[in-house]
Amino acid sequence: MKKTNPKVDAFLGTEKKWQEEFEKLRTIVLDCQLSEELKWGKPCYALQNKNIVLIHGFKEYCALLFFKGALMNDPNGVLIQQTENVQAGRQIRFTNVQEIIQMKTILKAYIRNAIEVEKSGLKVKLKKTSDFIIPEEFQRKLNETPVLRAAFDALTPGRQRAYLFYFTSPKQSKTRESRIENCMQKILDGKGLND
Repeated sequence: MKKTNPKVDAFLGTEKKWQEEFEKLRTIVLDCQLSEELKWGKPCYALQNKNIVLIHGFKEYCALLFFKGALMNDPNGVLIQQTENVQAGRQIRFTNVQEIIQMKTILKAYIRNAIEVEKSGLKVKLKKTSDFIIPEEFQRKLNETPVLRAAFDALTPGRQRAYLFYFTSPKQSKTRESRIENCMQKILDGKGLND
């Protein structure tokens, strides 16, 4: 087993909801000879500074997140795409420590597969911003307001995608329009959705 990182020790010491599950996942991952860091406030495991897997928790479940999960083999059908907008990462989810214990052998096989994917140099082919759908409500605003079109085009691709995801997610047109209206000034100011 690889050496533990004191920052991850401290993180686990403060974790309340998933502490036992995180400890078990940590033991399994470290057994696969990956180095341990705390990144984005979560235990993250890497091979030669390339991120392989991350442990994170949510309200309903905790999970192992494989950074290039979309390229991995999934013979057990356990890899989950967190949302339709996630392009590369895939999760294996757990609701209790028993599930982790029962899956130990499978988890190690998946971690080894993730390591092989990284070593092979494979990269996930990400969609370009131009591949994403622009909701008709936003397209109409862009057509009506050239200054908005110029401001949106000047944003980074990541900021453009964030707005497009945000604008397309509501089912009702009225909600989409409201979101667009509320974000117009931020776009005009050259700011991203979360700036």
